[in-house]
Amino acid sequence: MRRLLPLLGHSGGSRDAMTCLYRCGNACDHPAPNTSDNPYLGDVVNASMSRRGVMRAGAAGALVLGVGGASAAAAVPAAAAPVPATAPKPAGKAGKISFKAIPPNTLDNLVVPNGYDSAVVIRWGDPVVAGAPDFDLGGQTAKRQSQQFGYNNDFVGVLPFGNSGDRALLVVNHEYTNEELMFPGFTSLDALTVEQIKVAMAAHGLSVVEIERAGRTGQWTPVRSKRLPYNKRITALETVFKLTGPVVGTSAVKTAADPRGQWVIGTLNNCAGGVTPWGTVLSGEENFNQYFVGGDAVAEADKPKLNRYGITTTARYPSGSRKWDRAQERFDLAKHPNEANRFGWIVEVDPFDPDAPPRKHTAMGRFKHEGANVIVAKSGHVVAYMGDDERFDYLYKFVSEKKYRPGDRRHNLTLLESGTLYVAQVTGDSPAAEIDGTGKLPSDGAFDGTGKWIKLVSGNKSFVPGMTVADILTWTRLAGDAVKATKMDRPEDVQPSLRTGKIYAAMTNNTNRAVGTNPGVDEANPRSANKHGHIFEITEDKGDHTGESFTWTLPIVCGDPAAADTYFGGYDKTAVSPISCPDNVAFDSAGNLWISTDGNALGTNDGLFATPIEGSERGHLRQFLTVPRGAETCGPFITGDDRSVFVAVQHPGEISGATVDKPVSTWPDGDYAKPAVVVSWRLDGGPIGS
Repeated sequence: MRRLLPLLGHSGGSRDAMTCLYRCGNACDHPAPNTSDNPYLGDVVNASMSRRGVMRAGAAGALVLGVGGASAAAAVPAAAAPVPATAPKPAGKAGKISFKAIPPNTLDNLVVPNGYDSAVVIRWGDPVVAGAPDFDLGGQTAKRQSQQFGYNNDFVGVLPFGNSGDRALLVVNHEYTNEELMFPGFTSLDALTVEQIKVAMAAHGLSVVEIERAGRTGQWTPVRSKRLPYNKRITALETVFKLTGPVVGTSAVKTAADPRGQWVIGTLNNCAGGVTPWGTVLSGEENFNQYFVGGDAVAEADKPKLNRYGITTTARYPSGSRKWDRAQERFDLAKHPNEANRFGWIVEVDPFDPDAPPRKHTAMGRFKHEGANVIVAKSGHVVAYMGDDERFDYLYKFVSEKKYRPGDRRHNLTLLESGTLYVAQVTGDSPAAEIDGTGKLPSDGAFDGTGKWIKLVSGNKSFVPGMTVADILTWTRLAGDAVKATKMDRPEDVQPSLRTGKIYAAMTNNTNRAVGTNPGVDEANPRSANKHGHIFEITEDKGDHTGESFTWTLPIVCGDPAAADTYFGGYDKTAVSPISCPDNVAFDSAGNLWISTDGNALGTNDGLFATPIEGSERGHLRQFLTVPRGAETCGPFITGDDRSVFVAVQHPGEISGATVDKPVSTWPDGDYAKPAVVVSWRLDGGPIGS
């Protein structure tokens, strides 16, 4: 009998055990990596290298970086290349959300409100590179998958050409793979062939796909042509990345294949991201730790650092290991102890230059990045906000050394290579006795307080005693521990509003909060065993995004509106939709906040929600869509004209016992589950939300 709802996962929430295994390597089976005694609030190769220039020394041999190699996309002459559109500006007046909320459900379908439609844009296995072979479920090879849309799409970015609004580049992260749902006849990870492992590696990474609007509607479809110069697959298998910033060339990132510490093969577990004002995409490398083996054989002095990043150092193979070392030796830390240090960064991809190598920006710090989103400060400096997605980990911001120059794209492409990195420490303004773990509001009627950004490093200067600049940026979590940053409830996506300048962070959940010997509640994380999560709102003092102080509040404390421990900005809770486990956030041009969920602990499918964050409608949250059985809602991305909203439907059918031969979900095509990007639009052509 098929299970219609996920079983309780390792987290104690609604995540299925299959999700726990593949998404984060069963992180909740292990103690939280942050064992610091920080107080919680109650206490106060070479520049000419081709982007695919690698030579592999056999299936199990170490990779050696080389020069040359074929490009997956033809070079585009600079004079002919369309420029990215200018960034959309918020509307002059905040909008009122007009769609009627859909009810929670457990259907194996994607559901949108009356008056709206939706369609799949692209799914796993669809062609990306011109001339890509047709998808063959039983005959997949790494070569095929490297030309096709990858698996488990997460972040979605849509970058228009010019300002016509009818052509764009769709850029999508592929976070991880579910081998049970990919390979017919699957029995175990250990039984995978080396070629199947390589298929999974090729299904990780990113895809860049040219899309076009369908007529005058809000629907978008891939461009079909014999020449697709911008289309590109970036994979964990063979794509060459360039390291930038202060860590380049330091001992922590040097390997036998890259003795200069300048280039990295592949990207891992790419979760959320952001689109920059200069037309590039930022992608966060998140749970990279689970791909490495051999941690038991590293030097004893290095084990505490690896443990802080969730890398197992007591056994050769962690529980549920993918054993990618069978395909590429570099994943064995016993032989290549620095390879893991080359992951956990913010990646920048320039989709308008298909031959430019993607870059990993070490100045922005190394941790389990959910993503990064930027805003241009009044001073002209670019400020990126970031969350470290782990129980009891931290919020960060990066301020560029250089200033943004409108229209000077070459200069702006260097903005994230140097600057100042901060970590957040927050304090509540209510008596500790009023924060009792139940979620009851304190006497002042709000969970709120003040905070400060603690400087970790600026340029070539360290602000953490005993740690060099390279130490801080490579082992950023340890620097946050040292300065007593505030332990948060899984800070994931962090997004500044271009309308108000306020910053919104999704705190997904933390069922370990105040449980056993784990840290207790505080005003910023006010519920014990927090299984539903909350939204954290930051207002930078004097509107200065480069400053070092701020105020904060919790506008939404998620869960069932009928429960006493929920809060929706003071709005009438009988009129709002239930929401659980916020993951990603975005804004439409009217300034409404859109929230996607991951791991709904209320027993229904995950979905996408929208709420005003200003005026009398603040907190009036409504559910816009639900995703199919076993899936997570990723994205979202709302186009600048508000006519289309894109979401990534990740891991449909990810329920224990399911296989591609016996699927629990058959979305979207009726045969077996396939991750896919979906677009939704209003039938009358009006704006999505308001």
